[in-house]
Amino acid sequence: MGVTRLPAGLRVVTEAVPGAASVALGFYIGTGSRDEPTELAGASHFLEHLLFKGTEARGARALAEAVDAVGGDLNAYTAHEHTAFHARLPAAELALGLDVLSEVVWEPALRPADVDSERAVILEELAMEEDTPDDRVLTLLAEALFPDHPLGREVLGTRASIEAIGRDDVAAFHRRWYRPANVVVAVAGAVEHEEVVEGVRARLRGSDGGEVPERTAPATGARPRAVLRRRAEQAHLALGVRGLSREDPDRYALAVANQILGGGTASRLFQSVREERGLAYSVHSWVDAHVDAGALVAYAGTAVEHLGEVLALLDAGLRGLTEGVTDDDVRVAAGYLAGSTVLALEDPGSRMARIGELQLTTGSVPPLDRALAGYRAVTPDDVVRVARRLLGGVEPTVAVLAPGRALRALPRVA
Repeated sequence: MGVTRLPAGLRVVTEAVPGAASVALGFYIGTGSRDEPTELAGASHFLEHLLFKGTEARGARALAEAVDAVGGDLNAYTAHEHTAFHARLPAAELALGLDVLSEVVWEPALRPADVDSERAVILEELAMEEDTPDDRVLTLLAEALFPDHPLGREVLGTRASIEAIGRDDVAAFHRRWYRPANVVVAVAGAVEHEEVVEGVRARLRGSDGGEVPERTAPATGARPRAVLRRRAEQAHLALGVRGLSREDPDRYALAVANQILGGGTASRLFQSVREERGLAYSVHSWVDAHVDAGALVAYAGTAVEHLGEVLALLDAGLRGLTEGVTDDDVRVAAGYLAGSTVLALEDPGSRMARIGELQLTTGSVPPLDRALAGYRAVTPDDVVRVARRLLGGVEPTVAVLAPGRALRALPRVA
């Protein structure tokens, strides 16, 4: 592992993968949807799309052809707290990867015509999200868990904000946040650290580091319920409580608690809702963690007539964590988390993502063994403690998307 901070503040982190024949590169920008003012909601995602429309040196097709011609792939994503641009290429094409990603991040063309055409694409993406009920119910839940805060807002923005964002708005957003001090470059695979550092340094534009976002934690309490009446073959429901921040000391205990609840096929929700009662095809839970907030969420899609029963089972599953778990529960859950973490890091792309995200969000890349030890050190008492910390005196927030006839019979959560 190698880490270097350049004078302008940009950080380069690399991990050599023995036996690898490829390299995975990522430019991680420390700005995401939570850093947008309301009138620019969706600007990070809009900019992510636009950066692939062409640079000052190459158009969109030329960028795609350069990567396709060597069998590589090029992609990006936007999250609440960062935006990432990444590529995977044969090891001999490291310089090409640095060329392409440096151009995309530092020198986007941002042509007015491209802004208008990509606006139409994003509006279609928003329409697709509206028509995907399992996505839509999670947006409802986030809005209720974090009201009046950007963490409760859809990463894509809103139809109104996307229609209003202009080329100058996007260009100003890029000038402000796509600066060296707000960027981590991560590379994993068949790499030499110093070669990457020199390659990044040679392609860096400007010496002014710029700023990093200042964030405010959610201050308003969660709302108890969010309901959307819509014709559908299924009822979709999600329960959630506010969770822990990314670096909270209880994060390993919460990960184990979530795995016991609904993280896999041996979990309580999967067994009780799907295997024993046959009430859902999709039922699971997960943890979201941000720099200063988080959430524990359980979801299921079920037949309309079973909405009340499944809601009660999800609620009981959450509350059951506060009443006790067994040594076997913890052994299976912690073993899954440790083992799946190792298995997920078998390719350079996943290793690049790990070191890039950790360096950006926490400022360091701890040894993998530390995380594995953290999972294995969790005890049943730890799980109960963290569950009571999240659920003690708190009613879970409920989000439901279902036809009106189902909602009329919706019971209150006990």
